[in-house]
Amino acid sequence: MLIVGLGNPGSTYAHTRHNIGFMVIDELVRRTSATPISKASFEGELFKHKENYYLKPMTFMNLSGRSIIAVKNFYKIDKVLVIHDDLDLPFGALRFKFAGGHGGHNGLKSTDEAISKEYARVRMGIGKPFHKGEVSSFVLAPFSSDETKHLEKWIAHAADAIMKLETMNFDDVSSQYSIKQI
Repeated sequence: MLIVGLGNPGSTYAHTRHNIGFMVIDELVRRTSATPISKASFEGELFKHKENYYLKPMTFMNLSGRSIIAVKNFYKIDKVLVIHDDLDLPFGALRFKFAGGHGGHNGLKSTDEAISKEYARVRMGIGKPFHKGEVSSFVLAPFSSDETKHLEKWIAHAADAIMKLETMNFDDVSSQYSIKQI
């Protein structure tokens, strides 16, 4: 399976809400001691552990699909799981979904264009800004100090769920690991 965490490259974005997918991939790589794979044409940081590939596209969010399709095609991977931030869920929520629309998320939009909408998703709720015009600054801002207190536990829970996909089916993982909010 190809497990992708969406985010933006660079230290400027490292601890922002938009990079929650990268944070979960970092936790999975740490837990599994996954081996790095270097290939410039992948346009991302790629790691392998057993049958799983962990990818952090380094193309910026709106071009994530380029990196995903490159890895997917090179290794002939059928199953893809994308971990992403979700404005439509309250902070700390964790939901699982198969296929569907991109909801305005540029990383999902790019992924849909590259590989179709037929992939599994781990939706990580980051809440919404007070005003709709603040979406960009909100997702590119660091988590608040109150949110940061829960971040490690939430990321660990998401990683636990993703690792369970090796032994459990998607629906069972979804029912056992979904969270309404922290």
